[in-house]
Amino acid sequence: MIQLPLSKLSNVGTTIFSQMTQLANENEAINLSQGFPDFMPDSELLDQVDYFIKKGFNQYAPMGGMIGLKEEIARKIENSHQAVYHPDSEITITAGGTQAIFTTIATFVRRDDEVIIFEPAYDCYEPTVELFGGIVKRFEMKAPDYEIDWNIVKGLVSDKTKMIILNNPNNPSGKILKENDIQELIKIVEATSILILSDEVYENIVFDGKQHISICKYPELKDRSLLVASFGKLFHVTGWKIGYCAAPKILANEFRKVHQFNVFSVNTPIQLALAEYMKNPDHYNYLNQFFQEKRDFLRQGLANTSFELLDCEGTYFQALKYDKISDKNDFDFASELTVTHKVASVPFSSFYKNKLNENVIRLCFAKKQETLEKAIENLSKL
Repeated sequence: MIQLPLSKLSNVGTTIFSQMTQLANENEAINLSQGFPDFMPDSELLDQVDYFIKKGFNQYAPMGGMIGLKEEIARKIENSHQAVYHPDSEITITAGGTQAIFTTIATFVRRDDEVIIFEPAYDCYEPTVELFGGIVKRFEMKAPDYEIDWNIVKGLVSDKTKMIILNNPNNPSGKILKENDIQELIKIVEATSILILSDEVYENIVFDGKQHISICKYPELKDRSLLVASFGKLFHVTGWKIGYCAAPKILANEFRKVHQFNVFSVNTPIQLALAEYMKNPDHYNYLNQFFQEKRDFLRQGLANTSFELLDCEGTYFQALKYDKISDKNDFDFASELTVTHKVASVPFSSFYKNKLNENVIRLCFAKKQETLEKAIENLSKL
């Protein structure tokens, strides 16, 4: 029998999202764990995809992406954040946000480089850094507020710090960065060569009249940043796995050196369809209100339960603190909730390296009304 070499990611198993979805399927539970909509995307967008497929646009796209789509992205960014990116040289179409994140880390992180992340953190950041020999430095944001103490972050910075990874709005906490956060970040990185990877896939899902503050709005940050976004979150098509990375040309050139040997190029007819669809900004400007209605419906439905509903400023995830219901750790509670009460969630401890348990779970409310109604009915019985 062949002897396998040592694993490069020996501590990594199946993601918590896959685990909870499998448990939901096995128990015929309502799946509010994995972050995907259970409703159809706009038929107009689907028709555009069908049109370009039947028109014969089924071969390789240019490595950096179709120019029409990149022009629409550049227009969207400029209108939203007053930041200018050259469509051809500074925007790259990727196979989803996660590929853009992976490629960014692969491009710039070398052995013993240090990378600062903020937990709770999306689960791909740390393993990717470790895969390329980097060292992760963590700041733990904690319930119920998930605020950042920038004095502590400053203490994490060293002459080995290569990159800071931000996720704004934050998955899973739903927190958004404020102006003070940005100003503190500017102070930390000025007079350094630190790069910023800004994961902004939920930028169009922010609530209560608050504003998403993109890293690209600030020239002193834009010049050192790679901004990642996702069409899966923007247009309810997570299965299409298409996103983009926007960065200054000097960074984008390096990004593409790795991108071309990773996926090379991305789905041609979908790029063309997205380009046409994005010409009408109404197709994404409604998202804040659309998802706020779903958030509010879920929160109102759970208001009289023993769950504590934590603030949700953005994303399509609601955090619930359950310590008045059970003293079980969050993984066991989430498992019991799935098996016994038929609602699947994600335990917050899975977003922390040290499995910090604060008795908090995450629910996805990007679901049809009837899905949320049934979930509320089941959860109200606890």
